[in-house]
Amino acid sequence: MPRIVSLLPSATEIVCALGFESDLVGRSHECDFPASVTRLPALTEAKFNPEGTSAEIDQRVKQIVRDALSVYRVDAPKLRELRPDVIVTQSQCEVCAVSQSDVEAAVADWLGTRPRIVSLAPYALDDVFIDMQRTADALGAPENGKKLVKGLRARLASIADKARGQTVRRPTVATVEWIDPLMAAGNWMPTLVEMAGGINLFGKAGEHSPWMEFAELAAKDPEVILISPCGFNMNRAAEDLPVLTGRPEWPKLRAVRERRVFMADGNQYFNRPGPRIAESLEILAEILHPKLFSFGHEGSGWRRL
Repeated sequence: MPRIVSLLPSATEIVCALGFESDLVGRSHECDFPASVTRLPALTEAKFNPEGTSAEIDQRVKQIVRDALSVYRVDAPKLRELRPDVIVTQSQCEVCAVSQSDVEAAVADWLGTRPRIVSLAPYALDDVFIDMQRTADALGAPENGKKLVKGLRARLASIADKARGQTVRRPTVATVEWIDPLMAAGNWMPTLVEMAGGINLFGKAGEHSPWMEFAELAAKDPEVILISPCGFNMNRAAEDLPVLTGRPEWPKLRAVRERRVFMADGNQYFNRPGPRIAESLEILAEILHPKLFSFGHEGSGWRRL
């Protein structure tokens, strides 16, 4: 069986869902689901201080990028000791997790057989499923991939079909992926919003998440605002809420007046393009159409402000 190192939380979840958890020998410092993977040695760390406000974290990361440096550090000696056959990483976002170039640099001077590097690149929703199959193929288990993808697609389709088949009004939705500076959610999120029975206002499917101004948010005055910052759980995200709620325009927004502002766990769900993409859609469906959907995620996956 292959010795596997996963340097991306969503990739770790994919590897486990494919039935290869027992073959994992290393992980990233952010891989924490399923909880049992935390027993594995962590091979990465951030080069910036992850503490502080959203604005402070954003400034630190941007400074590293401006200096043309990598945002994360890979423990190359420890990686070599683990002798992996397959390393799963990503090339979609240089500031979100260890990248393909980081891994290639870590194994550049290895002698003998080098591990196979599988680099995931999930831009749109379909890419998430393509990456699952690519990972399964690299692990020599293509049928496992087909089964996983088929099951997840069926779960998503059942929600989308129910939302589409009902005579319910589709609310306009703004999804916030970072609070300060303000960023909307792109990539797979616009598709999930539409599947859950909403009308996505910001961000385009298959494209990187865009920065936006508060004035843009106020101008479109969404009926629903979902706040799910990348890398933050709900309690951590709540620390930065005063940046939004303290603005004089905030109480005037329709979503605020009608109490349709929600927080969700962006770290565990929306910003992890892995098997729990299905739970992400369930959360959206519960939020947008509570009379139609009830999956039991309130409190753990999302809450109303």
